[in-house]
Amino acid sequence: MNERKATIERKTGETDIKLSINLDGTGIYSIETGVPFFNHMLNLLSKHSLIDMDIKATGDIDVDYHHLVEDVALALGQAFNEALGERRGINRYGFWILPMDDALASAEVTLDLGGRPYLVYQIANPKKLIRDFDTDILGHFWRSFCDTAKLNLHIDQKYGDDLHHAHEAVFKAVARALRMACTADERALDALPSSKGTLSK
Repeated sequence: MNERKATIERKTGETDIKLSINLDGTGIYSIETGVPFFNHMLNLLSKHSLIDMDIKATGDIDVDYHHLVEDVALALGQAFNEALGERRGINRYGFWILPMDDALASAEVTLDLGGRPYLVYQIANPKKLIRDFDTDILGHFWRSFCDTAKLNLHIDQKYGDDLHHAHEAVFKAVARALRMACTADERALDALPSSKGTLSK
């Protein structure tokens, strides 16, 4: 399998982002977005997926966190898609069940790297704010990531009273599912994981 790395630079009137990933890393990360809770979630995504991530992002967070969070997701998904290349020899599918104290990200945290973007996103905890971070933005994060990474992702966070734990469980579970899906299947050799002989990209 070829080296699976990518570097993306994205600059708009609202944000300035540079990031690099290595799908075959060990979960080493250096992440600074200016938004501590978002940094924390991205750290977890890297650590538990074993995908090395170096992310430096600035933006108009004095106005709102939305632009920065969404643009990081778009750049991260683009890097992910580029690093996967033709997606030959991978497991393609991944899933995970993960508890976080009182919160559970259920077996419905599943994904398909088949090349068709789609998101199903359900969060049971009705609360919105972690300090000044509106967690509704995370739905936009996952949708934007799916769009540019070209993956199908189903997230169903079942229950839990602590909002932080609910979203931490989701990020960790998605990370583990990505780790499973990206891993090479030694029996597949260099084959495309599709009976059609092609993946939609």
